[in-house]
Amino acid sequence: MKKSLSYAVALLLAAVAVSFAGPDKAAIEAKEKTAWQTFKDKDAAGFQKVVDKDFKGVYAEGVSDMAKELSDMKKWDMKSFAISDYTAFSDEKDVIVTTYVVKIEGTFEGKDASGTYNAGSVWKMEKGAWMAIFHTNVKQEAAAK
Repeated sequence: MKKSLSYAVALLLAAVAVSFAGPDKAAIEAKEKTAWQTFKDKDAAGFQKVVDKDFKGVYAEGVSDMAKELSDMKKWDMKSFAISDYTAFSDEKDVIVTTYVVKIEGTFEGKDASGTYNAGSVWKMEKGAWMAIFHTNVKQEAAAK
């Protein structure tokens, strides 16, 4: 009887620990890729399903919000993107921070914007769904020879 109770308590504690754990890295990376794909596809409705209405972005060109992101989406002709070196970490059950490298091929306002960018996002659990609330990226500089 004591053994059964010990096993039951151990299982209960494991279940509680899992329920408080944040999302796994693969799930958040999939959300990140969805955000990029909907942006690439100029799918504003899809983009707004994974990016919070109060979103903020910080880029070399300046600070952005949802309205600016949607406006800039129309100015991009993104041919492809590839995410690598993806990391995700959190010490909160409802917030997760990601960092990664993204290689982009495309133009912005007709000018080549292709390159490799260092990027990061903050995701927050909002009404049962993970939503991007912050994003930043900066183009890597060419290595000096």
